Amino acid sequence: MAKVYLGIGSNMGDKKDYIDKALQLLQQHEAIKTMKMSSYYETDPVGYEDQDVFLNVVVEVETLLTPYELLDYCNGIEAKLDRKRIIRWGPRTIDIDILLYENHQLKDGKLIIPHPRMTERAFVMIPLYEIAKDIVIEGVEIKNIVDNLLQTGIRRIAFNS
Repeated sequence: MAKVYLGIGSNMGDKKDYIDKALQLLQQHEAIKTMKMSSYYETDPVGYEDQDVFLNVVVEVETLLTPYELLDYCNGIEAKLDRKRIIRWGPRTIDIDILLYENHQLKDGKLIIPHPRMTERAFVMIPLYEIAKDIVIEGVEIKNIVDNLLQTGIRRIAFNS
């Protein structure tokens, strides 16, 4: 099984509920097993800033799916949860990104792994670092990446169970 890290975020409606539903749908696939999940993080929007704050998590999964099969499954979850792609980096009910897939590097019109710009984004790197302190991304230890990030606009959120 391949070890994969996914970034999941929402900034519309009941954000936590959208993330939790996406996690449930991931776990329903027989070829995906969730191993670890970060805390929830509230983050300011990046790129298109005229929108609500995001709620983000990073999850570690193990899967038998290829990167493209996993992408298709994640896109299917986004469709089930009414994701609309209207404005680049705009509001969304759910966003599921493949951040890392084992040590694979892919770059084509459909998929880029490692996810582009992930190392520039605190909303990805801080939750990823929380669950994977020893990984190396394109030759750089994650601690070094996190230490050099601007960490404003991200807040760890605790929810009552």
